[in-house]
Amino acid sequence: MCAKSLPLVAVMHGVKAAGVQNAPPLASFPSQTLQTTEKLENMIRDSIKSAQVAAMKAGDKPRVAALRLMLAKVKDRDIELRTAKEVPDDDTLVIEVLQKLAKQRRESIELFEQGGRAERAAEERAELAVIEEFLPAQMSDADTQAAIGAIVAETGASSIKDMGRVMGELKARHGSELDMSKASALVKAVLS
Repeated sequence: MCAKSLPLVAVMHGVKAAGVQNAPPLASFPSQTLQTTEKLENMIRDSIKSAQVAAMKAGDKPRVAALRLMLAKVKDRDIELRTAKEVPDDDTLVIEVLQKLAKQRRESIELFEQGGRAERAAEERAELAVIEEFLPAQMSDADTQAAIGAIVAETGASSIKDMGRVMGELKARHGSELDMSKASALVKAVLS
């Protein structure tokens, strides 16, 4: 009888059954190592889940709604990447999703304020505050300009034609710390 037809528990616990000798004991499986590695790689996602549980216990419905939205968008991105050849590490993926959500909230706030809908703008601001809790600290304008200046000097960029190269390098080095739309305007100003 082959090991496939045996109950998994019997094989994992080293039970000698139906001709299977010396099955590996449960301790020899690297599940503990896998769990530890996964926890290290999913730090932002796990902190969002922990915050959701805490908000649910506190009865903070608006915060729970914002955290659920964040987790749902991250899950949507996971599903999109199932067939991708290259998948970014988990924290990078979560940061990209959160940056997109933050950008959407900022745009919504501006539109609601222009439309005279102060209560909706306040709701969006509250969601934005929750999202920003989990994003890395953003670079100041002075730091952003210094980073752009350094990259322009390193790459030898001199005209607007070099903007793509500068933006690519800027995103590779500081992508999680920058609002790339603001950075784009600054790069354009430097290269013009």
